[in-house]
Amino acid sequence: MPGNRYYDKMGLIQSLYTGDKKRKMEKKIRLGHIGMSHDHSGQKLATARKYPDIFEIVGICEEKDDVYERLKNHPDYQGIPRLTTEQFFNSDLDAVLVEGFELDLVRLGQMCIDNDLPIHLDKPAGDDIVAFEKLLRDAKRKHLTVQLGYMYRNNPAVEYALKAVREGKLGEIYEVDAIMNTGHWLSKRQWLKCFDAGIMFFLGCHMVDFIHMFQGTPNNIIPFNRSTHFDNTDVIDHGFAVFEYDHGVSVARATATECNGWARRQLVICGQKGTIEIKPLETGNNQRYGEINFTEYSPLGSSTFCDRKQVVEIPPVAGRYDSQLMEFAKCVRGEMENPFTYEYELQTQRMVLAACGQDIDYKAKIEL
Repeated sequence: MPGNRYYDKMGLIQSLYTGDKKRKMEKKIRLGHIGMSHDHSGQKLATARKYPDIFEIVGICEEKDDVYERLKNHPDYQGIPRLTTEQFFNSDLDAVLVEGFELDLVRLGQMCIDNDLPIHLDKPAGDDIVAFEKLLRDAKRKHLTVQLGYMYRNNPAVEYALKAVREGKLGEIYEVDAIMNTGHWLSKRQWLKCFDAGIMFFLGCHMVDFIHMFQGTPNNIIPFNRSTHFDNTDVIDHGFAVFEYDHGVSVARATATECNGWARRQLVICGQKGTIEIKPLETGNNQRYGEINFTEYSPLGSSTFCDRKQVVEIPPVAGRYDSQLMEFAKCVRGEMENPFTYEYELQTQRMVLAACGQDIDYKAKIEL
């Protein structure tokens, strides 16, 4: 399980390590941005630019000219110099946002780790588990932060649910129903063919992370990823995977064809003593998260067959990625430990690839 943000109230627990050179960071974080192809790339950089007292944006490294030319005039990137790979890694950087194409993320991240730089690595972490394991092992040996770009981890509604589970308010968890749907246009759905399991790899990874977070490693993972064959395409645009546990079955779902799918993105966690429902996971303006309903167990005869949920109010937030990048900054500065361990990240990716149908031993012991 990852660490607990709620009652692990840490101060300065370690200085930043960069290779063998130890330095406590008190200045702005000199932040680099490598890759521009990820869907979160521009918004992630725009979020960092909102905090000039924390981040100094040094430059962008995009290896492909066509990608850079297509995106360079977008407001998220304007005013930031493009650097060659050599210039980038000789710019006295403190940390890097790794925002390349999904299947190229680990290679780019490894370049940063090889140059002794902590990274925010967007998700999912590629389809080569051996390469990702090497990245994590090298980062752990060098004491370098590797924060994965699962932004829902910092969703205050999810944090509320995680705290409730850890405090035992829900009792033994027997089911997690995690859904991340959307309605992609045809060209985007065709692009999903880049990945063996299409939408399950692209968005379903978030839901696998939820199931791992709340229930740990399952006894079995059964993928049922399919194509709707809408618009005469055979892309895997309907993702479904079952996770078997001792006390029940959980499901990760993702589809690229649902009308108003965004509003039905949801997380339901069921335990012996209570149920938490978060729906939707977020709203379109990214300033407020969806409604949380919490229902506690009641003995039979006490309104068993009526809706007894309690609505939990969650205050507005600064933006979709703000809390995540603030956490990254604290990790880079040595003000907190990453709540998600290297081992947790490796196991999450093993489970993601198993949910995508890859033959992988996700129950083998992890040693990094």
